[in-house]
Amino acid sequence: MSDIATTEKIKELKASLEALLFVSPVAVTPAQLAAALEIPESEVEQGLKLLAADFEDRGFRLQRHAGRIQLTTAPEVSDAVERFLGLEITGNLSKAALEALSIIAYQQPVTRPDVDAIRGVNSDGVIKSLLHKGLIQDVGRADSPGRPILYASTPEFLQHFGLSSLDELPPLEIDGDGLQPHPAEA
Repeated sequence: MSDIATTEKIKELKASLEALLFVSPVAVTPAQLAAALEIPESEVEQGLKLLAADFEDRGFRLQRHAGRIQLTTAPEVSDAVERFLGLEITGNLSKAALEALSIIAYQQPVTRPDVDAIRGVNSDGVIKSLLHKGLIQDVGRADSPGRPILYASTPEFLQHFGLSSLDELPPLEIDGDGLQPHPAEA
């Protein structure tokens, strides 16, 4: 009888978490979910893991970014969703944009001068384009002279590339040519 009660409790927890994430217009913290459900945060984390596993073969994903979580559509159905909603299909990013975006994703938070130094060229236009597309965001100012703006990736970046978190980025190796994705992951 205990197993049935536990199974029902797990079903109820997953259903509650799914409903809260579905109605939330923004990413939320596990602590916010725990407070709403009046349960410990550790139970919320367990429920989120189970819910994420349930979503693997469905049209949803749980996306984590900066300690927050949200319900998003699965990347493999994005074209159908965009067509259904009448949205412009996301265009390809230029090589320069991909370079800058990669630097920001791996080094965040990072300043534009840091991106310029790694790329070897001015990145003003690319940074503006990435900001406009919502793939990066201003997250504050550095404590260095001139107090340059710090940039970091956004949840939209994760969604665009079909990632649930930054932990899914391929590992980098540093070689004589600079930073490169790990050969096994590239």
